[in-house]
Amino acid sequence: MTIGILGLQGAVREHIRCLSRLGTEWRVAKRADELDGLAGMILPGGESTTISLLADGALFEELCRLANTGFPFFGTCVGMILLATKIEGQENAYIGAIDITIARNASGRQVNSFETTLQVKEIGDDVPVVFIRAPYVTRVGQGVLTLAEHDGRETYL
Repeated sequence: MTIGILGLQGAVREHIRCLSRLGTEWRVAKRADELDGLAGMILPGGESTTISLLADGALFEELCRLANTGFPFFGTCVGMILLATKIEGQENAYIGAIDITIARNASGRQVNSFETTLQVKEIGDDVPVVFIRAPYVTRVGQGVLTLAEHDGRETYL
């Protein structure tokens, strides 16, 4: 089983290190033809505008096609933005695989970044998390499981 990591920009090395520590086979994918044979895909944190500019149309088309087949994705920060069906202030979504609405950079500028702990369903209490210009989920569709909330209003998946 090989897990793909979108390798256009962002926290690629961090995901490589985690998968390697777990003994999981991985492959960095930057083009549509590099998605063949993957069992799942990680969309790492980074900057959504930069990633959208670096990705060619064929890559996003293939990611959208895979999303429509039930292919498993894991998105952190920008990955969640890429997977959302709606992005506030933006006409079109990217992949649109999760029925959520996202507010980009909703926690403020880089200097407003912070660390805290959250209670995360299925994992436990006091899970350390970092919010760096973090997006907020402002709407959750039916069938989407919310795993944690912060301050009772910002919902994170």
